[in-house]
Amino acid sequence: MILSSGLLSKFYTMNNDWYSKYSDNIKDYEGYPIGKTLKYLADPEIISLAGGLPSPDIFQKLEFKIASEKSLNSDIDKIMQYSAIPGEPALINAIIKYLKRDNINVTAENILITTSGQQSLDITGRLFLNPDDIVLVDRPTFAGAVVAFQMQKPKFVGIDIQEDGSNVDGFQQKIIELQKTGQKPKFIYVVPDFQNPTGITMSLKKREALLDLSYEFDIPIIEDSPYRDLRYYGETIPAIFSLDQKRGGENVIGLYTFSKIFCPGMRVGFNIGNKEVIEKMTYIKEGNILNTPKYNQDICTAFLEDMNYDNHIKKSIKYYREKLNGFLNTLSKYFPESTGVTWTKPEGGLFLWLTLPEKIDTDKLFFEAIKYKVAFVPGSQFFGENHARNNMRLNFSFCSQDQLTEAVKRLAKCINDQL
Repeated sequence: MILSSGLLSKFYTMNNDWYSKYSDNIKDYEGYPIGKTLKYLADPEIISLAGGLPSPDIFQKLEFKIASEKSLNSDIDKIMQYSAIPGEPALINAIIKYLKRDNINVTAENILITTSGQQSLDITGRLFLNPDDIVLVDRPTFAGAVVAFQMQKPKFVGIDIQEDGSNVDGFQQKIIELQKTGQKPKFIYVVPDFQNPTGITMSLKKREALLDLSYEFDIPIIEDSPYRDLRYYGETIPAIFSLDQKRGGENVIGLYTFSKIFCPGMRVGFNIGNKEVIEKMTYIKEGNILNTPKYNQDICTAFLEDMNYDNHIKKSIKYYREKLNGFLNTLSKYFPESTGVTWTKPEGGLFLWLTLPEKIDTDKLFFEAIKYKVAFVPGSQFFGENHARNNMRLNFSFCSQDQLTEAVKRLAKCINDQL
């Protein structure tokens, strides 16, 4: 006998309690807070200093079209098919040559192509973290790393970053404290060059000291390098990965992306590290997305091999340096010392960190700023624990110079009205 839907409902009920069915790791996971912030920016009159967008003005659009045509004409059947999970050999070989410029020497077995730097972080978290494992980070640190690692429910232990980078002595003291309770960080996560969100660069002395710490306590270092080549001032400092290699070590895993130096639309990055680590990461990618699109990899290969990389980086540096200088000058004009507002002065990258008097909560100020038609990212989003609330991250790469000036004017009026 077939029962009608009305009769069935008497026998079966569904309480629609989806929450209880979620995995423990995801029940209280809320995703990327910056993504939620951006939904308030639909008004075209709002000038946003919130995103981490590179400027379309420096995109290699003609070269992109030429590379696309070449790739599609020569390899369209393979482009439309599944491809190698570790990555396309042509891109891997181009990366090997690219890294040699930075005194990093790797082979194909030390490289995994990823679908963006964010996937690089996700794979790293999946590989190393169990619930309640400890991740040692700067305060503040990259929000994208926090949100990627959070899916494994670790505990973040942060030490306030200093003007010359991570507080390595503070890291050491915290590791010793943790040892007394039978705990040990799974890894130390840092962005040593023009850190997101502060723009601070770690000194050579601290990079060496961080390696010493890694060896002494047998704790890996995750070195995130999204825009290491975008240096506007000062001398380039060796990557921690290269310093580790120079000592004969294998304690560092490097995370890279093409998003900031080329374009974010390709969604291609890569991880480098110990052969065994990369092999495990490849297994995770197999169970995650299988392969990174071959077309995207082909274009990134062309970026490194055919698009005059050195010239592109020189143009990008000149372009962003001018924007940064104008932005810093405008901040000085509209935020005199009497306001108690301070900010970092990056040597490169795309961001700086603005600190307000402690009585101002930038989570609340964000909604006030929207009324003044200007936006930023509240600083609380860059802490894994014990969130500070009187800071904000500002991006200077995307807006025009005129927009940057107007944005600072609006932000100053908003803040001064609150003060």
